[in-house]
This record gives sequence, structure tokens and C-alpha cells, in this order.
Amino acid sequence: MPVDASSLPYRPCVGIMIVNRAGLVWIGRRIANRTADIGNWWQMPQGGIDDGEVPATAALREMREETGIRSGHIIGECATWHPYDLPPELVGKVLGGRYRGQTQKWFAIRFTGEDGEIDITPDAHDPEFDAWRWAPIDEVLGLIVPFKRTVYEAVLAELGAYARPG
Repeated sequence: MPVDASSLPYRPCVGIMIVNRAGLVWIGRRIANRTADIGNWWQMPQGGIDDGEVPATAALREMREETGIRSGHIIGECATWHPYDLPPELVGKVLGGRYRGQTQKWFAIRFTGEDGEIDITPDAHDPEFDAWRWAPIDEVLGLIVPFKRTVYEAVLAELGAYARPG
């Protein structure tokens, strides 16, 4: 029996646009999405906000957990939250089956370390990504899972100016 998405809340989470000194954006290829029928999709890091956690703190924590990056600081933040709905076939199956989608607070973070710091195989939890790379901002949108593209369009419009050398 299909789950009625309208009866479920959005999961609050953060999204992180990590920008290196060359102005390129960090993207990772999702492990869970690498089947022929789903696609070969990439995304910027994101993750849930713990109870009582401030979104900016969650962004820095999620960045460390998913990428291993510790050398970075927040340089920008979206003014609003950006929600997205899961496709009907995923409602009730992902995000613990408890959410219709996510509402995301996005941050731009300047990476100040070296690429050797990046580790997508964390010890503390299952890895999210099986590959990563730096991409020019104009490539990012075309690589993103389709149901998240509207959010990415808004986020890149708002935070895209941070994706410059510096």
C-alpha cells in the first residue's frame, strides 16, 4: 500500500556547497543511486540536523562526517529553507520511511586545506559516496538527481557567487 506523502513531515537538514581555492565545487557520487535504472548522480554533501543543533554547526559536522574535511569555514548561507519532495516510489522507503522529503538550510564553505584531507570512507558511519571530484559550478546542476534540481537551481542562484577563486 502506498504511503500518503501529504501526511508526512519534511526532515530538517543542511546542505553544503564546499568551494576550493580555485572556485570549484565539491561533489560526491551517491553510493545508493548507482544502479542502471536510477542513474549515476552526484550531489553536494547534506545531512540531518540533530535535536537542538544549530544549522551552521550541523553543516560543519556533516561536512566532516561525509567528506573528512576539517579545514573550512562558512562564507555564506541561504536566506531561506529549501524543501523538496521525494518521488512517490521513494516515499516510505528512504529517510527512515518517516518523511515526505527534506527542507534544507544551505551553506557555502570555503575549503582551505589540501585534497589529501578528503576522506569519503568515514569510520563512524556508512559512507555516502563512492567517488568525489571538484567541478565548475556550471556543471553541477546537470549531474544532480532530478528530484533535487529545483532546490539546486535556487541554491546555486543564491550561493553561486561564492564559487570563485579565493
